[in-house]
Amino acid sequence: MRKYIIAGNWKMNMGLPEAEKLAQEIVQVLGQESKVEVVVCPPYIAIPKVADIIKGSAVKLGAQDAHWEENGAYTGKVSVSMLKSVGVEYVILGHSEQRQYFHETDSTVNKKVKKVLEHGLQPIICVGELLEERKAEKTLQVIKTQIEGAYAGLSAEQATRTIIAYEPVWAIGTGLTASDEQAQEVHAYIRSLLKTMFGAGVSEGLRIQYGGSMKADNAKGLLGQPDVDGGLIGGAALKAESFKGIISAA
Repeated sequence: MRKYIIAGNWKMNMGLPEAEKLAQEIVQVLGQESKVEVVVCPPYIAIPKVADIIKGSAVKLGAQDAHWEENGAYTGKVSVSMLKSVGVEYVILGHSEQRQYFHETDSTVNKKVKKVLEHGLQPIICVGELLEERKAEKTLQVIKTQIEGAYAGLSAEQATRTIIAYEPVWAIGTGLTASDEQAQEVHAYIRSLLKTMFGAGVSEGLRIQYGGSMKADNAKGLLGQPDVDGGLIGGAALKAESFKGIISAA
């Protein structure tokens, strides 16, 4: 059985004092939760402090992005080895905001996935369609292109060490949420794609999160779908109680 994974993406929120406080609160409300895998992804500047706070707890540490090069003249970027050195275990890649604002492509996502895997970390690979693409009934076509791009050149063994987050772009930060049935349809399609690409063993073991305005009050229905294995949480991850509500639903 796949273990639920709930990851909080703090995005460009939380200065150091706020991040420290939130991390402490999350550790306190979760206790030694072990039935659900819990990850927090603070901004880069807060990662070392958050790492210290969550050490020894059930909470694991993630980052919001990484560069595909090991080092060099890439001003403003952070390498996977740098993240690993401060205790990061998960890295969000291909988020729609990276695609929309910072020229992320399926090709750069693929390079990042390979580098994250090379260092033994787990990539959380984001895929999702725009509102106009859903209205044009191109959702599955968009997802197929993004999945095939992200996994290009990966072996089945490498694929088993990845996580996918389906995030309909029209539902991120808008208050809109895919219905339980809409989420399940796309998650089931992703699993069928993975089966074709890597076999049933990989497709049945790989976890697929839903992201896009998941909150405590709608989490139970979404997480109750057979192919929804967790959530990549934005706004609701910025308060310990609302984050806990989603984890409790899982």
